[in-house]
This record gives sequence, structure tokens and C-alpha cells, in this order.
Amino acid sequence: MNGSPRFRLASESDADVLLDFMESYYAFDGHGFDREHARVALIALLRDTSLGADWLILDGATPVGYVVLCFGYSLEWLGRDAFVDEFYLREEYRGRGWGAQTIAFLEGAARERGVRALHLEVVKGNETALHLYQKLGFHEHRSRFFSKWIAADLSKPQLRNGNRPDSPAPR
Repeated sequence: MNGSPRFRLASESDADVLLDFMESYYAFDGHGFDREHARVALIALLRDTSLGADWLILDGATPVGYVVLCFGYSLEWLGRDAFVDEFYLREEYRGRGWGAQTIAFLEGAARERGVRALHLEVVKGNETALHLYQKLGFHEHRSRFFSKWIAADLSKPQLRNGNRPDSPAPR
């Protein structure tokens, strides 16, 4: 294992590796995963740089994770903003500084693309990630993040617990 990660902008030829990482990440976070629908969404992102960017995280030449930046625009944030939409490292690379180095890389890449603010979300119960992001300068807001699935032609995969992603959280 090298001391520092390398990063390579992903391309369509990386789709199967990325989908394997996505499946592992979604299982870790409890999200439902439909490989074919995920492939369609991933390929759209890889083909259209106005949507965002996807990088493989490498140990030497070996992919060990990925990170995705998706663009938006906000009056509140005074221009272009972006979500760290997905970030996954294989377990053996966690707790070794690779997460912080990946976020530092991503901040630079975002600045180069005109992004003024980065946002991310952390699944409840993932205290390790929450602590890392707070340490790196991310702040929790008083507002809450809400989502509503509105696609009529496709249903969102169920969560691992059987609930739909837009259903209320268990109490």
C-alpha cells in the first residue's frame, strides 16, 4: 500500500469497476442498488462533463475507490456549487488519511471547475465519516435535506431494509 492516493478521471471504460465500487458503497450505506439502472446514470455522467466528474482513487495503478462530484447552481451559495455525491474507499484504506487526501484533491478539482461551495451528506450512524468531514471544515446546517422521487418512468431501488428511499425514517 502506498502512502498517498493517486486520482484518475474516470471514463466509460471504467464503468464495470465503478459499478462494483458503487454496489459495495450502497451496501455499506444501506441503499438499494440496481446495476443496469445505475449503469445508465453513470454513463450519462461520464459522457457529460456539465453534470460533474467521477474519479477513480488509485493505489499505484490499482483502483481502491472512487469519488463523484455533481454540479448545481445556487443563489444562496452565490453561484456554482457541487455535491460530493458518492465517495467510497475499500475498508483497508480507511483510517489512513486517504479520505482527507481525497477531499483535499476534490476541493482543488472543484475550484478548477468554478465551484464556490461543496456539499455532502452523511448517513445517520456513520460517525467516522461525520467526524472526518467536520475536521475538514464541513458544517452541519440548521436546515434539513429532503428528497422526493419524481421520475414517472423509473422507480428508485428499495433500501436494504426494504423501505423506499423517500419513505419516513424508522423511529
